[in-house]
Amino acid sequence: MDGRDLVRAVKEIGTARGRRAWRSAWSHRRADAEGLPRRGAERARVPGLLTGTQARPGGGVLRFARSELLVRVTVGGAVFWGWDGAGPTPSYAVVGGGPEPDPRAVLEPDTGGGWRVVSERVTVAVSRHGAVEVRTPGGAVLRRELPPRWWDPVAGPAEGGSRWLQRAEVPADARFFGLGGRARGPRLRDGEYRLWNTDPKGGFGPDTDPLYITMPVQVVVADAGTHLAFYDNTWDGRVALRGGEEGAGSGPDRPGASELRLEGGPARCWVLVGTPSRVLQGWAGLTGAAAVPPEWALGYQHARWGFGSAAEVRRVVDGYAERGLALSAVHLDIDHYDGHRVFTVDREAFPDLPGLAAELAERGVRLVSIVDPAVKAGDAVHAAGLAVGEHGAFVRDARGREVRGEVWPGECAYPDFTDPAVREWWGGLYEERLGQGFAGFWHDMNEPVSFAPWGDATLPRSARHVLEGAGGDHRAGHNVYGLSMARAGWEGLVRLRPAERPFLFSRSGWAGMQRYGGTWSGDVESGWEGLRASLALVLGLGLCGVPYSGPDVGGFGGSPSPELYLRWLQLGAYLPLFRTHSAIWAGRREPWEFGPEVAERAAEVLAERERLRPYFVTLAHLARRTGAPYVRPLWWGSPEDRVLRDCEDAFLLGDALLVAPVLECGADRRAVRLPRGRWYDTATGAAHEGPGQVLLDAPPGRTPVLARAGAVLPVRRPDGTVGLEAWAPARGRTGGGVVIRDPGPGFEAGEVERYTVRWAGDTVLVEDEAGGTVRGVELRGL
Repeated sequence: MDGRDLVRAVKEIGTARGRRAWRSAWSHRRADAEGLPRRGAERARVPGLLTGTQARPGGGVLRFARSELLVRVTVGGAVFWGWDGAGPTPSYAVVGGGPEPDPRAVLEPDTGGGWRVVSERVTVAVSRHGAVEVRTPGGAVLRRELPPRWWDPVAGPAEGGSRWLQRAEVPADARFFGLGGRARGPRLRDGEYRLWNTDPKGGFGPDTDPLYITMPVQVVVADAGTHLAFYDNTWDGRVALRGGEEGAGSGPDRPGASELRLEGGPARCWVLVGTPSRVLQGWAGLTGAAAVPPEWALGYQHARWGFGSAAEVRRVVDGYAERGLALSAVHLDIDHYDGHRVFTVDREAFPDLPGLAAELAERGVRLVSIVDPAVKAGDAVHAAGLAVGEHGAFVRDARGREVRGEVWPGECAYPDFTDPAVREWWGGLYEERLGQGFAGFWHDMNEPVSFAPWGDATLPRSARHVLEGAGGDHRAGHNVYGLSMARAGWEGLVRLRPAERPFLFSRSGWAGMQRYGGTWSGDVESGWEGLRASLALVLGLGLCGVPYSGPDVGGFGGSPSPELYLRWLQLGAYLPLFRTHSAIWAGRREPWEFGPEVAERAAEVLAERERLRPYFVTLAHLARRTGAPYVRPLWWGSPEDRVLRDCEDAFLLGDALLVAPVLECGADRRAVRLPRGRWYDTATGAAHEGPGQVLLDAPPGRTPVLARAGAVLPVRRPDGTVGLEAWAPARGRTGGGVVIRDPGPGFEAGEVERYTVRWAGDTVLVEDEAGGTVRGVELRGL
């Protein structure tokens, strides 16, 4: 128990909930002592020498003295390998068993007694000791995995398999990104990162790790190329990263290094190579296309833990309307429940919730409901869950007893979302929420959380899960609990309202969670460090395949200054999920609460988000089609630019815009690093040439935003119609862009409109795919 846990434990023993949390924590500890097998003595193992090979479609099996390795290159160039009999399935991340093997890939001898699999896009070389290299077609090494090491119990096989370690090397100039939602970055510094979804128990900043979403996904950018490595294993683990060093003429380069330690589960990996856009497109193909949120969910949303009553919700919505501030949705937190119990309503505070929802909908404002997984023991939902299947819907311990934990309603049980029957039952419960008038849902506390005064605030590791019929304990089920809950909610909503795209986002998740919606920052602290962490989280999650995310604008638990609030609002306006949110004890987040000057500037921010909402619609549909996140690091189109790899205070919004938020107190100017090409300051129209750095004015009412020369993007006009905005290309160059208009509330893909921008003498023309000139375009940069 560290010092912070000790202080918390002493404080909580004096409250009723704290005493229950103490009892729950001791109960979980006893359950692990009784139900978690002791590993005992272990022996180390390595593959040994290569003894034989067998060709198979896309690659083959290589047999070593003490293990075997399956290597497969798939159609599209994705590489899979698995040790000790591990195959691509079963997997919580990979859809449909993964892509088919590439019939043209050939297994052939390599130098030094090894073998290699040669394909059009990638070569995989395996040494006679079991090292695996991923090479470009030109022979450059992108990643070298050293022979793995296992620790096997001497007494015999253990549930979940062996602990194992995998070391890898990358080029000396490489930079690491990814690993899920990390508060510092998006470039991952040297250090250790844990792979265990965790509620940090309060506001977090850049130094807090881990957080709610961890993924064994590394995106590595180097001069030789970009690649993504995914270790498809849900168990607890740690990743130690170390950047490389270039010799600079005085000695050999030292490669960058990754060391992965996992406590069990399969030893298997996927690698995708290519440009950043090709890598993310391949990742989406492997793990599933991202859900497209409803059009209204790309507008501004207001949440608060502590609205308290329908009257207060009306007061806040009226405040936005009276001031002409755009508002798409209001989110209700756990205080609208009856005793904090999920799928209930406090009838005194909200006597006619369906009526309130209908009233707000007429004003263009939707209601969004929180949904927690923990079910109050003994209530109606719990009773219904006990009748699901042969053993009920809830997680049980090694002796078959229901696992209980302490959460907001008190003593709670936890649905086992890794059971298909439980997911079907849980998904049907959203009918109650839809009947109350809710249009969207946010999943909270689904790491899952069980309050504890010390240690890990989750279920005991010995708790049993169905795991799609394979069976196992919480060591394997913990990291996919939130993902499986999101699946249950998504599939239930699709069954209940098949003509509407659900709006769902989740605090916790794992690789592939984009199939069921998005996520948000969780309880980011209300400070400038929290503001910087907000951007790092969105960029990092986008590179892990989760394009729809955003922070609690203003931070969750504190009271931001007017300056900090405005800068956070300005950042949020250019992020996919644009939502204010705060704790019941925190300061308010309505713009007018920060004074008339902030309210006036906030109105401009919200108006700009509304103007750009059609562009966000296009980005949402492109994310589903291509895997490209809405928000991208500056190196996205120029990964060869080493300076851009280290730039963390600005980002690209699609292909058209570069956003440089103000992240420091008191700043009214800021330096902006530009990728190659011409960029226009959208406020002044001034043109700047990249690559290079410029210094731009950033007074309190302005966030520096630059438009790429030649860009075309859809915008909402003052009359509410959608038109095009085009920026002049450089002389002698052409530009263009794509537009996808929202096809409606259903699952239609939407038509892709392609436009070209070119100079014709002294005139800039915008032409459609047929070559016809498009009229009514707002031309800028002339």
